Amino acid sequence: MKKLLVLCLALLMLFSFGAIAGAKTLKLGLDAGPVSQDPQVQLSGGMLQYSHWVFDPLVRYAQDMSFEPRLAEKWERLDDLTMRFYLRKGVKFHSGNPFTAKDVKFTFERFFKSPDFKGLFTPFEGCYVVDDHTVDIKTKKPYALLINMATYIFPLDSQFYSGTDDTGQPKDAVVKIGPSFALQNSSGTGPFKVVEWEQGARYVFDRFADYWDKGSPGNVSKIILTPIKEDATRVAAVLSGDVDFISPVPPQDFDRIRKDKNVNLVTWPGGRIITVQLNQKRREEFRDVRVRQAIVYAINNEGIAQKIMKGTATPAGQQSPKGYMGHHTALVPRYDLNKAKALMKEAGLENGFECTMIAPNNRYVNDEKIAEAVVSMLAKINIKVNLKTMPKAQYWDEFDAQVADIQMIGWHSDTEDSGNFSEFLAMCPNKETGYGQYNSGNYCNPKVDELTMDAQSETDLKKRKAILQAIEKILYNDAAFVPFHWQNHSYAGKYNVDIRKIVNTMNFPYLGDLVIK
Repeated sequence: MKKLLVLCLALLMLFSFGAIAGAKTLKLGLDAGPVSQDPQVQLSGGMLQYSHWVFDPLVRYAQDMSFEPRLAEKWERLDDLTMRFYLRKGVKFHSGNPFTAKDVKFTFERFFKSPDFKGLFTPFEGCYVVDDHTVDIKTKKPYALLINMATYIFPLDSQFYSGTDDTGQPKDAVVKIGPSFALQNSSGTGPFKVVEWEQGARYVFDRFADYWDKGSPGNVSKIILTPIKEDATRVAAVLSGDVDFISPVPPQDFDRIRKDKNVNLVTWPGGRIITVQLNQKRREEFRDVRVRQAIVYAINNEGIAQKIMKGTATPAGQQSPKGYMGHHTALVPRYDLNKAKALMKEAGLENGFECTMIAPNNRYVNDEKIAEAVVSMLAKINIKVNLKTMPKAQYWDEFDAQVADIQMIGWHSDTEDSGNFSEFLAMCPNKETGYGQYNSGNYCNPKVDELTMDAQSETDLKKRKAILQAIEKILYNDAAFVPFHWQNHSYAGKYNVDIRKIVNTMNFPYLGDLVIK
């Protein structure tokens, strides 16, 4: 009996040592951390990135932009309005609750409580439970992007978010500013669960022991995320080995990283358009199309791409990058300082005016430098810009409040479709529908709205392409916004961190599949 006990203890120690030896901790350095544990509180790249770690979508994009099953094992279109999703069985939430169709329905209906998401889901009629592991999602009219939209559905634990918190507020409340249960608590089905959350300072995620995807190659057992706002500090951290993986990498440091044999640089084509919007409600001058056009003509897109982005961005004249259905080859950047001055004179504003501008300083690659370049360029047409930059964690509340006359925003269409740009950035702002949610310029053209809605339900791809290109042409002529460039994604990691296999066009590294050798 004694020998048996000794043997058992020895085996236990062996297995424990093996588990510890096999454990891989990823020290992650990003420019900013997630702003909430609630995946539906903000429609932003950073929050969608976080959602892929702690939650799981019904469907996600593979690197080749095909759709791959996640919580939905398969799907089929029943008719022009309905798609049926067959859900994975045996999946558990971090709370231990089982994942079922009711959680998908709960999550779907909660989108309409979110100011950021409700516009995205306006084309939908509802989500209907067929049985415990089957749901039908219906649209109000034929909708070409239904399966694309399933990539946004990260099922929440309906039981976990039911009831009220200690303050009496519903646990499922979507609260952008102020305390809420979902802000500080989470229960997803994702590969990692939250174990520490120091907003803006330190985030720790542990591998979920009951994670359903046993076929995942990922071997990361813990993630320690430290936001590192300053580019130079972030690069220094990976070069010194203080962190294993950073993003983004500033273009000026690409060569430095390439020369270090212990670190790999990975870049990936991106479709994120970087722009500024001109608030027509705050400034009467911006209501004049000649002034808006003058500002567009005054911006040297190619100069920014070459000198600030070091050739790692593509100058843009429209929303849609090459390869998107709405991309219009004739809509190119149009820097022409003499033309800009002539338009200002024609508008009776040869002597210019003074205005305010805000921009983040850690959200987009070189965002602060781009904003400073804008100030310099607009000064040449006698527009004096008083610029204020701030960290991403502060920026979005200020952006939503429209505190400045000019505001910077970058947007990547997570449906990988041109229509998404217009739905959020160009349609007339409408708090009821959520359309124009990020149109802080308050540009409003009913024809753009009409065409954008037409594009949603047009399933003839040739006709749909023509509609989307017509929208881009109107926005171009109206100078509805000021485009800079499409930003590429950049990552750096230790030689043994296999970054390339888990990155994608959306800039959502699938850390659950990451292998550290």
